Amino acid sequence: MLTEFQIAVLGGDARQLEIIRKLTELDAKVYLAGFEQLEQSFTGAVKEKLEELPFDELDAIILPVAGLQPTGEIETVFSSAPLRLTEEMLTRTPAHCVIFTGISPPVLTKLAEQTGKTLIRLFDRDDVAIYNSIPTAEGAVMMAIQHTDFTIHGSSVAVLGMGRVGMSVARTFKNLGANVRLGARKSEHLARAIEMGLTPFSIEQLPQEAETLDIVINTIPSRVITAPAIVKMKPNTLIIDLASKPGGTDFQFAKKRGIKAILALGLPGIVAPKTAGQVLAGVLAELLRKMDNRKGD
Repeated sequence: MLTEFQIAVLGGDARQLEIIRKLTELDAKVYLAGFEQLEQSFTGAVKEKLEELPFDELDAIILPVAGLQPTGEIETVFSSAPLRLTEEMLTRTPAHCVIFTGISPPVLTKLAEQTGKTLIRLFDRDDVAIYNSIPTAEGAVMMAIQHTDFTIHGSSVAVLGMGRVGMSVARTFKNLGANVRLGARKSEHLARAIEMGLTPFSIEQLPQEAETLDIVINTIPSRVITAPAIVKMKPNTLIIDLASKPGGTDFQFAKKRGIKAILALGLPGIVAPKTAGQVLAGVLAELLRKMDNRKGD
């Protein structure tokens, strides 16, 4: 149980609802800021204006998975009012107060450093990333169906990157009958591709592979789909870039060549917010239980 914990949930999307539900079930006192338009209510959770939160009593602050916007604002789909977390607000929190986020853009990292706050990036955890790779793969399938006029079965698909997301995406498309090629740099990743029944190739060979591809799915957070590869692609080739912003595709050149390239960010929150939220809620609850330096210690 999380009795006596006081936690602020600031903004976010439908994933946050599962987090709120879990925290209130564990008897935490939860403050919600940026949820004015949310009709749903939770026993043990109260809506407050951000500036009226009892920052001096908080044990944890939970931000949306994207952290803060470059402007410093907090993204929320349940409020039309601007929401901004300031240095003054964080300075008021107890020394043990922890900030949870999915990723940490520079503006958030700097704010945490300036105020001496512990910042926990949930998406850095292997368990969260692996769980999230499932709805990400399903989202990639959804996008492939929406933006092509051919079946995935029998199509030629290249997946770039053999990390946690790349592995799930490659396996999913293979199970749907696609001819999947796996582009990677490390020899162990190429070996794993063979073990999975995929056709491996070195990332540097993408220009040679590109001319026969129907779909290219990138998971590598660096520029890997460049002009030499794009210029070889068929006019109806679809690029789905799953890497974190700004992605790994030369989108400007792809547009110039008439190749559809989509930067698909936050697919878990789009295609399966309930499941994605439950994953985050479970990890958050476990981390909060392990906090041994919370208020009063």
